[in-house]
Amino acid sequence: MTFATSTVSVITLGAIAVCTIVRTDAHEAKSGWTYPPACCKAQGLVGDCEAIPAQDISRGPRGFSVLLHAGDHHLVTKPHLFFIPYGDEIPSGDGRYHICLHPTENDVNCFFSPPDSS
Repeated sequence: MTFATSTVSVITLGAIAVCTIVRTDAHEAKSGWTYPPACCKAQGLVGDCEAIPAQDISRGPRGFSVLLHAGDHHLVTKPHLFFIPYGDEIPSGDGRYHICLHPTENDVNCFFSPPDSS
């Protein structure tokens, strides 16, 4: 193995380790299940996905109404009402409702619901 080859190997392993650490930290719910990487765009430990109170969710004939108040999600600073059509929800991995907001608190990137809630 040459010096150049071993340097490339070390750099590659380092990049994989960093990406794995960031990916795991940025996409893990407090309950321990992992959000899909496409849903959680923010960097850091908190990310942009979080469990939300079940009482903020109502089911209608065509989908979910999600009413978020300041504090229901760490990015929410004002009231929001979102509509999520049936079929656009993703089954949650812990039986709770979760929402991912990106790029701002005004935009739903992903919505997770308990598998039996639609």
